[in-house]
Amino acid sequence: MLKLGVLVSGGGTNLQAIMDAIDSGVITNAEVGLVISNNPGAYALKRAESRGIPAKCISPKKFENREEFHKALLQELQENKVELVVLAGFLVAIPPMIVEAYPNRIINIHPSLIPSFCGVGFYGLHVHEGVLARGVKVSGATVHFVDTGTDTGPIILQKAVEVQQGDTPEVLQRRVMEKAEWKILPKAIDLIANNRVSVQNGKVVID
Repeated sequence: MLKLGVLVSGGGTNLQAIMDAIDSGVITNAEVGLVISNNPGAYALKRAESRGIPAKCISPKKFENREEFHKALLQELQENKVELVVLAGFLVAIPPMIVEAYPNRIINIHPSLIPSFCGVGFYGLHVHEGVLARGVKVSGATVHFVDTGTDTGPIILQKAVEVQQGDTPEVLQRRVMEKAEWKILPKAIDLIANNRVSVQNGKVVID
């Protein structure tokens, strides 16, 4: 049973999608063993607590510097024996010390079709604002492994979503979540939990 540590900053809709997918059998051989947020007011923590899942807030504001915060985050993951770290709307950059401790064991869901609308500054609604400003017809979401860059790790799964006339960033955000994020993140976790994903020459291979 693969033990997941889910990191989230806000409402936790992707966390909910993961928990629902475990309940329905879409995800097998995995369980959410820990939820961490950098935000003490994150509703995601309440979602976890309602399921009896350990939920912790580790806020960078409570540490003297970022390095101490990163050490505390890594220590929490290791003490809870987390095997796969899932970034589900976690608005904190993952430092090399954690990437190196979990090589190809950290995944992220990004609300665009990488390499479009990704990298520094592209997070949350900013992604969808960029999509609409550019006038593209198709957006979507990407699940990828996390490396020491920003949205540069090997891509596991992608799913396209149509951009519709009259979309606002909020409307597009919701459609991308419902049609893509909540589908491919659980699927990627299931593939990893069942040893069907490997990284060869910097690219993902799915058996």
